[in-house]
Amino acid sequence: MNRIVLCLALLSLSSASARAASEADLLPVDQAYPISIDAVRTDSVRIRWGIADGYYLYKHRTAIESDNPEVTLEPLQLPAGKPYRDEFFGDVETYRKELVTTVRFSAPDGTGHLLLRLQYQGCADIGICYPPQNKRLRIPLTTTDTDGMAVLGLDAADDSTLREQDAFRVEAIVGDAGSLLLKLTPAEGYYLYRDKIAFSTSQDAIAELGKAKLPEAVWYPDPEFGTVPVYFEPAEIVLPLQRKRTKAGTLQLTVNYQGCKENGICYPPMKKTLTLGLPAGSTVSDAGAVDTKAPAMLLQWLPALLLALLGGLILNLMPCVLPVLSFKAMALAKANTPGHARSHALWYTSGVMSSFAALGIGVLALRSAGQAMGWGFQLQQPIIVGGLALLMFGIGLMMSGLFNWGSGFAGMGQSLTEKSGPTGDFFTGVLAVVVASPCTAPFMGSALAFAFTAHWLLALSVFLALGLGLALPFLLIGFLPGLAGRLPKPGAWMDTLKHWLAYPMYLTAVWLAWVFGNQKGVDGLALLLLAATMLAAALWWFERQKLNPNLRAKAIVLALGVLAAASFGAALQQAQPGATISTQGKNYEAFSPQRLAELRAQGTPVFVDMTADWCITCKVNEKAVLHTDAFTQLLREAGTVYLVGDWTNQDPAISAYLDQYDTPGVPLYVVYPNGPGEGKKLPQLLTLDIMRDALVP
Repeated sequence: MNRIVLCLALLSLSSASARAASEADLLPVDQAYPISIDAVRTDSVRIRWGIADGYYLYKHRTAIESDNPEVTLEPLQLPAGKPYRDEFFGDVETYRKELVTTVRFSAPDGTGHLLLRLQYQGCADIGICYPPQNKRLRIPLTTTDTDGMAVLGLDAADDSTLREQDAFRVEAIVGDAGSLLLKLTPAEGYYLYRDKIAFSTSQDAIAELGKAKLPEAVWYPDPEFGTVPVYFEPAEIVLPLQRKRTKAGTLQLTVNYQGCKENGICYPPMKKTLTLGLPAGSTVSDAGAVDTKAPAMLLQWLPALLLALLGGLILNLMPCVLPVLSFKAMALAKANTPGHARSHALWYTSGVMSSFAALGIGVLALRSAGQAMGWGFQLQQPIIVGGLALLMFGIGLMMSGLFNWGSGFAGMGQSLTEKSGPTGDFFTGVLAVVVASPCTAPFMGSALAFAFTAHWLLALSVFLALGLGLALPFLLIGFLPGLAGRLPKPGAWMDTLKHWLAYPMYLTAVWLAWVFGNQKGVDGLALLLLAATMLAAALWWFERQKLNPNLRAKAIVLALGVLAAASFGAALQQAQPGATISTQGKNYEAFSPQRLAELRAQGTPVFVDMTADWCITCKVNEKAVLHTDAFTQLLREAGTVYLVGDWTNQDPAISAYLDQYDTPGVPLYVVYPNGPGEGKKLPQLLTLDIMRDALVP
């Protein structure tokens, strides 16, 4: 049983590492599911996904929306798929070989382009799934023949065709000693191929080029190469540098690119060489390990370690962690020798540190593989949320005295509350990390932002510093007899305390069940509550049958356990009800990149709030500030539009927005002025005075 409980607590960590370890076995997603446009008419477009052998697409994860405000799409009619029993989604339909669908639309006369947002997700037969895909598709609606088919062919060059230096501008500036900022701008009516953009420099240059960070492209049915990603708008690119020499000097950068005129000629491959002056900076060794002696890196790394240590220390005060720490408080109070207290502290710390290391490795591996994972990502999985709710409920029942499993908790061989041994101490550390993940303490944001962008060795050290901060109070009590001596002596009061400490467990279970309900709907919540009821009955009968053990009594316990597992499985199969943020609330609108861009173009001040149901800090800010009448009045006075993004479930658009502000998770609060200018990032803990200063000039 101890292995089952431990696996439940670490399920998200182990599954994340397994997916990242097998990334090399997958085709690139655009090769697994190439997109093409089969036909375009004045009122419809036929879209085809090719599906490679050994891969499939989910029907229920496929959707198409219009990005043209003036274009209306008819409800999407997808063909029937092949029935399939999926381990994550239950009974679904899938597509193999190809998926072809016709999108019907109505557009005003003179509409030049159809802009579609394609959403889809698929998996490989080897058992690995891609993250949800979100691509923009631009389809020209030009002239039509007598059959109504849109003409996508190329015309011959005419006098209006621009020279290549006028059609495509290439600019670059030095961002800092370790990066370049480039801007490739096609003229109106021209586009650049994303996959034809490349950068190079000479072997003896003072810096090597890292992997360029390209912005999102739009997919376009190009007559030359098929449906490919292109840029019609300026492409702003960050190009990291790995310095070979610390002294200032010049860098010769060659930019390769190719583009076309829409419905016109395509230019041959082009290149432009730029000479850039780089300031002095730190170096990277040939092996790729960061030179931590470099002053510039130390100035970022050492403060990040300190902030992580302080953030981990403050996590001990967070409401999501306090219930678990009640275990350790009772165990240390019972420690009758210094050696016993040190053992408690060391095994608990080893559980915390190993879990933070696993969490850090999992998140960093997934991010390096291109998936946007952040702090608390595992609570975006309903199986983790529901499993933790049942686990917390079961712990509460044990502390209330409903049952006593062996000599302690969950058959671990030692009691977590009475005679806790190494296994129990280690598990308590693991559980503390799992329930701490939705909490973001002060100082943690900056430390995690550094970790998610730094070299993996430095990043891992930040995660370990967080773990050390979380474990530090118990380490101090275990190794400083003076502190341990201040703890109350064991006595009858501990049984009463144990019963009282069950209630924080129940409250944590209620909160997790509420999050699960937002992920799986009211039907899913009802089934989870049914599973909790069956679990309570099974545990009660398990304790009762100890008085008269027999085969019938054990069969009843097994049957109740099976019913609990079946109810939980049924809850997981409930369809996701969609985002919990509605189109419009009391004082907010739902966030989307398009809506933000529209408001910014109009010069309207905007306040963006990225939140999640499992984020404790977010809910505190909403209750105290953001959902109050005083804040609503402040929004009216400032003429500010309030946009809310919900990250309870994985959302690529929100993940990309978080990355834009180097934020590892929610909450994130950003205020945009009434006019051009960058957004201002606000603290994670808000007050009405902070919001007034930010919104009112």
